[in-house]
Amino acid sequence: MKRLYTDQNSLMVGNIKNILEGHEIECVIKNFMLVGSVGELPPTVCATELWVVDDNKYDQAKEILKDIFSEGKDKAPKWKCANCGEMIEGQFTDCWNCGEGKE
Repeated sequence: MKRLYTDQNSLMVGNIKNILEGHEIECVIKNFMLVGSVGELPPTVCATELWVVDDNKYDQAKEILKDIFSEGKDKAPKWKCANCGEMIEGQFTDCWNCGEGKE
């Protein structure tokens, strides 16, 4: 069993666990209940940890984790509405100002 990920945000750890289990990678969360001890114990001891049970699937889990955190880094570029000239974020297909579709 190998530790894959540590975070103060236990919801993030739980979400990553769900994603990995969707790829048939068995995981265990440790220190989930210790988050309430912050202040009494050092924060580094209280961080929620995600462990991969099968060492043979660790590299696959690491790649999936890398993909999770790289999502959104290759965002579509902003575009200018041909109708009203408004600059629109790349993920949108219609202008928020006039409703014109992206060309």
